[in-house]
Parts: sequence; C-alpha cells; structure tokens
Amino acid sequence: MPELDEIDHRVLRLLREDGRRTFSEMAECIGLSVAAVKRRVDRLKELGVITGFTVQIDYAKLGWGIEAFTELRYPGTTPVAEIIRTATDVPEVQAVFTIAGDPDALIHVRVRDLGHLQQVIDRLRRAGDVTGTKTLLVLGSWTRDTPVP
Repeated sequence: MPELDEIDHRVLRLLREDGRRTFSEMAECIGLSVAAVKRRVDRLKELGVITGFTVQIDYAKLGWGIEAFTELRYPGTTPVAEIIRTATDVPEVQAVFTIAGDPDALIHVRVRDLGHLQQVIDRLRRAGDVTGTKTLLVLGSWTRDTPVP
C-alpha cells in the first residue's frame, strides 16, 4: 500500500467533488504550487489510486428516476462468472456486487417507472439459474462525494 499524506487526501477529496477541477484551483485550495499539485495527481495515477475521471449524471432528468437494489440467489454450484453474466446482459443494471452469504449478488438498477422495474426483475428471474430475488426501492441517497444535505 502506498503511503498517502494529508495533502494527497485533500487532492483526492477535491477531485471527488469535481473531477474537472484544474490544478491551479486545487493549488489555491491546498496551498501548493500548480506544479506540485500536478506531480501529486500524476503520482496518485501511477500508484493506481486514481483510476480515472468520470461524470456524475442526474438520471431523473433522463427519465430514469427510479433506483433499486435487487438481491439475487443462485444454487450453491453457480460460478461467479455466471452470476455476473446474468446481470450484465440487462441494460438497466448499473452495477453487480457478488457478496458472501445470502444473497449471492446485489444488483443496482435504474429504471423509468415501477412497471419498468417489474419487467427488469422478471427478466433477471428468468436469467440463468436464479432461485430467488428481493428488491429494495431507493427513496434517497447520499455518497461521500456529495455534500451532506
């Protein structure tokens, strides 16, 4: 594990808040030169701590405002690759988490409405060797990358 100091963590925090933040903006916030901030970011990328830059999307404005997590259960002999393949074939699936214990996987989905959610769940139930599902509807969310409301 690479040793990261407080300045590295501040750089990461600033980039999590806004991945398009310039080196000069970060330098001003942190109290370093632009070159020093660039060296820090480059080092964090070389170490594999920073793996990329991304955009945050308001899915509700795209018409995909319903978010849910569906637990999937499989027979004990189902390979992990099959569990992942079951979900990745469904375009509404945002992420697949294989987990220890019961259930076997947790699937993050985004859909247009509850009818669409039902269609996605039905499709997941028919895929592979799924033996059971349980769906949890998201009412609200917060991540470390967003300010506390």
